[in-house]
Parts: sequence; structure tokens; C-alpha cells
Amino acid sequence: MSSHREAPEISKDPVADSTDLYAFVNTDQSDTVTLIANYVPLEEPAGGPNFYEFGDDVLYEIHIDNDQDALAEITYQFRFQTHTRNPDSFLYNTGPITSLSSTNWNRPQFYSVTRVDTSGTTVLASNVPCPPCNIGPRSTPNYQQLAGAAITNLPGGGRVFAGQRAEGFYVDLGSIFDLADLRPFQNLHLIPTPAQPGVNGTQGYNVHSIAIQVPKTHLTSDGSNPTNESDPRSVIGVWTTASRRKATILQSNGDHVESGPFVQVSRLGDPLINEVIIALGDKDRWNGQQPSGDSQFAHYYAHPELAKLLPILYPGVFPHLAAYGKPRADLEAILLTGIPSGIIKGFQNFTGTTQADMLRLNMAIPPSSNPNILGILGGDLAGFPNGRRVFDDIVAVELRAVAGVTISLVDSTFNPDGAASVINDFSPPAIPSGVRYEQQFPYLGVPFGGYESRPHPGA
Repeated sequence: MSSHREAPEISKDPVADSTDLYAFVNTDQSDTVTLIANYVPLEEPAGGPNFYEFGDDVLYEIHIDNDQDALAEITYQFRFQTHTRNPDSFLYNTGPITSLSSTNWNRPQFYSVTRVDTSGTTVLASNVPCPPCNIGPRSTPNYQQLAGAAITNLPGGGRVFAGQRAEGFYVDLGSIFDLADLRPFQNLHLIPTPAQPGVNGTQGYNVHSIAIQVPKTHLTSDGSNPTNESDPRSVIGVWTTASRRKATILQSNGDHVESGPFVQVSRLGDPLINEVIIALGDKDRWNGQQPSGDSQFAHYYAHPELAKLLPILYPGVFPHLAAYGKPRADLEAILLTGIPSGIIKGFQNFTGTTQADMLRLNMAIPPSSNPNILGILGGDLAGFPNGRRVFDDIVAVELRAVAGVTISLVDSTFNPDGAASVINDFSPPAIPSGVRYEQQFPYLGVPFGGYESRPHPGA
């Protein structure tokens, strides 16, 4: 999964745990870029009476590099503040919540949006309301309308939303973490069992999303509108971070006092990296580093452990890349520098030679009217790893890449010694049923309600 519980320390701190990051251009607003950072993994919709929320003590940020130095030229900051209307009640709500200002909602949350760039710091919006969690039809009737009221326009163009959404990331967690026992072809596993359809382990769960949609001209280095995909100014690098104050003092009455500068405790650029690529001993340290220093972790990309394990777990199925004997220049290009011009016709998302884990988006490439969930591997240049859309099947794409499918992009002499065609059957060519998306901002679907809670039904 895309950094749900990806490192030992951050797995204990869900409100600061960045689970997914998206950056894409959508057909309905093709002159804008949508950036979405998800936090709080695997929310069980019925998890009350203290329902999920953002952390008031966490600084959430989405960073943009637009000049190929792996440093943030633009940062959008989000700070949250929660109020308790009636501290003498144990309830989240005391009646139906029919509006964002309803006095029946006992635990409303608000936030501010600040842009930091080379011109200075600008507060774009303050005291913006979040919607409540989707409790059920009696407590939160007409939830879609209620959440829609929380979409807020920003000065100069763009809009923002922060609140609960349906989990849009789909993956068979149970099989992957059980020695990669991939159900569709587990009959070929080292410990074989009959093949069966995959199970979406995130089905029915929610997350908390910070979504901001801004004009492309607000993200380029010179304020231009990117129209030429070969122009370096068309490419941005994106990552999200969560930070906490350096010192926290716990008091005997249950309160705590914070002081000192903010310290980064979580980050996410490309999906699955800290979870699958970075080794256990470096995961917590990776979370505290800036992308510009990622050369210290490059050996994990060049020699991924999973690529060594797959041919052992699936004898005669996946290629033995140990015999290849070369660093994985394909993964280093895709994940650490972006793909230069000339490798894929009509495409590049190169951000310079500095190795940095960022989600790279070429804003000049138009959104696809017929998208393929495998993105570039499926012939769709508007999909992952050109940014990431909410529906892209990043597990299938990255598994295939790690297994060796992308080596031939940079090394025409590569000749795998295994029957690796099975990896092309890793994921069905469709989004699993029950996954919710919207056609408009914020694109992730209406969250599952507590009353209807039934995580991954049919599993």
C-alpha cells in the first residue's frame, strides 16, 4: 500500500502518517493541477465516538519543486483547529448535522491555507470548515451535499477541501504481506495453493484528504502556462510532509505544551517507496529527510530487495535479476530523477540529475479521455509515473517495474531468464468494484458511513 503504516515510528502516529499523494491534470479543469495528500490510514467508518480528524498539533505541507533543484520553491501549508462545543457530552453529535455550522456537531474542525514561495508568505484562507465524518443517515443526512459545502474557492483561482473521503487506493494487503502470496497466481508460489481472485484489503475504509486545485500558472517557475511537454518548465516535483514541534511536555491533567521548531516526521513522494524500497533500519530516518538528500538511499533503488525475493518465492516465474548484475538504472530514472526525453516518445518528466524522491508531473501533457489504470505502462502518458491519478493501479505498475519490465527502457541488451509474463496478469484490467471516485473535485469518493460500515465485503 502507498505508505500506510510504512515505518515503525510513524505507524504509531496515524494523524501524521501520509498514506497517499496524488498530482494530476483532470479533464474537467484542464488548466489546473490537483494535489491531494491523504493522512490517517485505514479509517474504520464506525470508529466512534471519537471519530477521525486531522491533528491540531501537526503542520501539514505540500511542496512543489519547479526549477530542478529538488528543493521546494512553493509550499502549501495547512494548520487545523478543533473546537469542542459541549465538553460535558461524550458525543460527537447530539442530533442531525445538516450544515457545517450545525450546533448539533460537537467537534467541528477548521483550518487555514498558507502559500510560501519566493515572494513570501501569503495566507490564502483561514477558518475554513472541514465536513464532519460520515457517521450515518440519521447523524449526517445528505452527506454529499454537506461535504460539497466544504469546497472553498481560493483568491486568484483554485479551490481547496480538507476532510474525510473514501479510500481510493486498492491493493490485496493480506496476500502481499503473506510472503507475496499473490492470489491470482498463488498456484505458482513456493508454497502453492489454488489460484483465486484478489481481495481489495482497503475496501470500505476511509482516509482524511487535503486536496487543493490550483491554476498551472501558479506552479511554473515563471508563471507561464505549460503547453510544450519537452520544456523543462512544464515539469514539477511534488511531495507531502507532516511535522511536529520539537518538544512536547505532557501535563498531569491530560493537556500538553509544545515548543520549539517543527520537525518533519513523515513524507511521501512516489508511492510505496518507504514501504517497499527503503530497508527497515532506514525507514524512520528517511521520513525525516528532504528529497534533495536522497542520494544516500539510492542503493535501495538500484538493488531492490523485492526483485531478489520474487524469483525465490515464484521459482521459474520471475526473472533472476541477480544474474543481470547491473544497478537498476530504470528505477533510478523513474523514481529519483524522472524520465529524460528520448526514452518514451512524446514524454519526459525529468527534474535534473539530483536524485530525489518526488512525484513528477509534466503539466503540458493533456489528460486522457480514455485513461488506462496502468498509466505509462498501459500507453497512457497522463498516468503514473507521470504524476498519479486517484485511480491509477500503482501496485501493479510498480511490481512490474521492480520485476524487470522497465529495464529494457534503458538497456536494450537485457534478456530476462524467467517466464516473467505472469506479472502482466498481476492486476485485472479494471478498478475493483466498490471503490468510490467522483468526476469532480476533490475526485476521491464520498466516505463510507459508519452505519453502513462493512470493510472489504466478500473477503
